[in-house]
Formats: sequence, C-alpha cells, structure tokens
Amino acid sequence: MSDAVRVMVVDDQGLVREGLMTLLDAAGGIDPVAAASDGEEAVRLAAHYLPDVVLMDLRMPRMDGVEATRRIREARPETEVVVLTTHADEDSILDAMRAGARGYLTKDAGIAEISRAVHAAAAHHAFLDPEVQARLLEAATNGRSQPAGAGGAGTGAVGEGGAHGRSEPLPDDLTPREAEVLRLIAAGLSNAEIAAELVVSAATVKTHINHVFAKIGARDRAQAVHYAYTRGLVR
Repeated sequence: MSDAVRVMVVDDQGLVREGLMTLLDAAGGIDPVAAASDGEEAVRLAAHYLPDVVLMDLRMPRMDGVEATRRIREARPETEVVVLTTHADEDSILDAMRAGARGYLTKDAGIAEISRAVHAAAAHHAFLDPEVQARLLEAATNGRSQPAGAGGAGTGAVGEGGAHGRSEPLPDDLTPREAEVLRLIAAGLSNAEIAAELVVSAATVKTHINHVFAKIGARDRAQAVHYAYTRGLVR
C-alpha cells in the first residue's frame, strides 16, 4: 500500500461516507485513511492523517466544503482536493476552484471515474466532470462570470481593442495572441484544435501556452480557465 494514494472522504451523510470508503478500498491503488462528517472535522483530520487527496462534499454543517478546501490547501498545499457533490451550478464550481480544488465531480460519477479523478489529483492534474465543463463553457458563453463593470456583449470576447471592442490593457502583460490562446483553452479546445484555429504549428501553440501559464501563475488548464473567466477575458 506504500504507493497507494492516501484519500480522506468528507461528507455529512454517514451512508455516503461508508460507501465511498468501501468502494475506494476495493478500487486498487487507493488507501482510504480517514472520513470526516463536516468541514471542521476535515481540516482537523487532514492535519493528522496527511492525505494525498481529499474527496470533499460542499454543503455541510458547521463549515462548508469550500472553506474546508481553502484551509486544507493553505495548511498543506501538497494535499489536493476533489469536490464530489450534487451541486453543479456555476457559483459552486467557481467557488471551489477559487478555494483550490483540483477536481470537481457530481455524485452521478461512478467509482471508476472517481478513481481516475483521485489519481489525476494525486499527480497534480485537473479532472472535471463533463457536466462541470459544460457549465463552465455555458457561463463563458453567457458572460455570467465576468467581473462587475466589465461590460460588453457577445461571446468569447478577448483581445485588446480591435473587433472585440476591449480598449483596456490585457492583464499580466498578456499579448493579444496569448489572450486568444487563453480564450480557446477556455472554450475547451485541445492544442491541436487551437493550432488549426490559429493556423499555426502545435509547437507554437505549446510555446504560447507555456508563456500564458507563466504570466498568470496557472499550473494547469483548469486554473487557466478560471483565470480567463474571473478576468473577463471570456464572455
């Protein structure tokens, strides 16, 4: 079990906690080390058991999953959090991501998908439920996640002046091309699809993405997507 991913389950429903602990134990490559019934207990047990990954519910008494995620990540950044909840609304998703969640699943997920999310998070990779990705793209299309006062209309607006009508400087010294690459990442395009869209090589796209991640401090595409929404680069 030395190479197994140490996982803590957090959920206020006892049956859910017990079921997840049993399923994770049988999944292979996962060592369920603890279970907590609310956010306060999760913070305390995380400091004691030092899990690699926390499976976190959101709506719980005393302390919700967002605040628990924030505290666990602040105390021990190497511990990753995967949200597992019935809530897939835009506000819940963005709040969890802002708090430091690495993955987000709904409780419709099967144990195979949960196991993949756990292993992805343990490797410090993002893992988002397809429904969650769809909600984020819908939010970008509808412009609901832009900051107050950002103004403007239309979908996928990115850039500095020109056809998209943004006259203010781009944040973090992003170039117009880097902002366009970021917009396409937020739209869910792969590197190859971005290359085809911009009529450049895949190597050029990778270089742009590396520059974008360095400038905005993103570790992965999920954080880059969150950045694009919160800075109003995607509408």
